[in-house]
Parts: sequence; C-alpha cells; structure tokens
Amino acid sequence: MKSGFVSIVGRPNVGKSTLLNTILARKVAITSNVSGTTRNIIEGIYHSPNYQIIFVDTPGISKPLNKLGKVLNKQAYALTKDVDAILLVVDIAAGIGKGDKFLMDAVSKNNIPVILVINKIDRVSKETLIMAINEFKDYNFAEIVPVSAKENDNVAHLITVIQKYIKDEVKYYDDNTITSSSIPFMVGEIVREKLLQNTSEEIPHSITCHCTKIDAKKDIINISIDIIVDKQNIKKIIIGSGGEMLKKIGTLARKELEGMFNKKVYLELYVKVIEDWKDKERYLKELGFFDYE
Repeated sequence: MKSGFVSIVGRPNVGKSTLLNTILARKVAITSNVSGTTRNIIEGIYHSPNYQIIFVDTPGISKPLNKLGKVLNKQAYALTKDVDAILLVVDIAAGIGKGDKFLMDAVSKNNIPVILVINKIDRVSKETLIMAINEFKDYNFAEIVPVSAKENDNVAHLITVIQKYIKDEVKYYDDNTITSSSIPFMVGEIVREKLLQNTSEEIPHSITCHCTKIDAKKDIINISIDIIVDKQNIKKIIIGSGGEMLKKIGTLARKELEGMFNKKVYLELYVKVIEDWKDKERYLKELGFFDYE
C-alpha cells in the first residue's frame, strides 16, 4: 500500500473543488459559480487497492482585499509544502493569465513535483488545447494533464499519473474515511452553498456559516446554523420579503442534509450581523479561519 498527500491549488473558480468531488465520486467540497467558494482546507481521501491519496483542496489564491483574504492565501501557500505532489489547476476556457503564471512560478520553488491540470477542456477546441499544452511544455512541470472535471473526462488518467509520485508506505486513514472535514463543518458548508447559488453576486463574499448545534436522535437530527453577514442590509436580503429567501435556502439545504444523513432533518437558520467580521481576527478564529505562519 502506497500513500501520500497532494495539494490542489489554483486561482479562484478554476474548478478545484469540482475536480476533488469527481476524483472521489462523492461530494466533500461545495461548488458554485462564485469565485472564492472554498475558504477552508478540505481533505478528500481517495482509496484504491494499492494506493491511498490524500487530496488537500485549498482556497483560491488571489489579491487579498481583507484579513480573511490574507489568511486564505497563507493557508493555500502553506499547503504547497511537505506534500508529495501539487496539482496546479488552470481554467483554459477563461484563459490562462498573469495570475496563473505567477502561481506557476511560486509553486515551482518548493522542489515538489507540479502537475499542471488544464481544466474545462470540454469548453474549448482541440486547437486551443494543443496551443496551451505547447505553451507550457517549457515550464518545469512534472506532467501536463488536460481534463474536464465537470464531465469526468480524463480524470482517471490524472489519478494514474499522480500515483507515480506517491511514495509513503503508511496507511493514514481507514477505508471508510472519505474526508477529514467534521460533520458540523460540512453541514455549515451545505447551507453556505445554497446561499451562494441563490443570491446575487455581491452577497456571497459577505457570508459565512457556523453550525452551533447537531442533536441526533433515532429518527431525526436537529441542526442549528448561524449565517454570519457583515451588514444589516445583507441580512434583510438573505431573509427576503416575508422570510421567503431564508425559507428557500432552508428547504434546499434540508433536502440535501436528509440525503446525507438518511434521516429527517429539522433545520434552524439564524442570520446574525457582525460588522467587518472578515477583518477581525477574533471572529476569523472563532469561525475556523486559522492563520498560517
């Protein structure tokens, strides 16, 4: 049995979390069209008869606008060290720009094999893909692998490629463990995903979700979630006219949670205002955003 750790890095919204979910054939990371969806470190464990690969999905790296942004960048960069390989994911459909190339230079300094994953190939022509591959052949990548994470195209080949760089002979997790994320964290993320998918673009970056209670009984699970926002007007939008938006979010989240737990779920959502929480270290730590030195 070989095992090892692989970091998934890239700019926001390039499809890192979708790739992780596709590799595992299981949803362990939330996804949306909003950049910056992933805010915490999420481990997903891939099992096969001969390999155990621990994938570490990191926040998208971008120019920070507040302390939260700085913390997330530190987390992402910290997790490109002491791993067996790095998957650097780029979005070929959006174009590979200066930010991607900056990351290419940054991760290549760690003396760790970097596999360039060219994602979203289902959205471009073969000619565009060939040009991109040729452009990056001169970079010091261990491998270049084109995939479509959404369509599960060439992902199996990517896993085969990764296995060449897995060297540890220790089994880190049992066969039934798919993620290291806690249940309260995953529950909060499901609620945040529904908010991301159903609110306007300026709203999601003001939101985080914190699970305050999970009380499991024989046939039902009682769950409470605090939806933290930074402005009073954002709270009004999330609640909606007559509470309609909050009710919609709760219904969508509850349905997914019932599938996850295979039990009836009673879900309570509370919207709370903490002004400028993204710049207050106390709240960042309480909400699980730990600084990396």
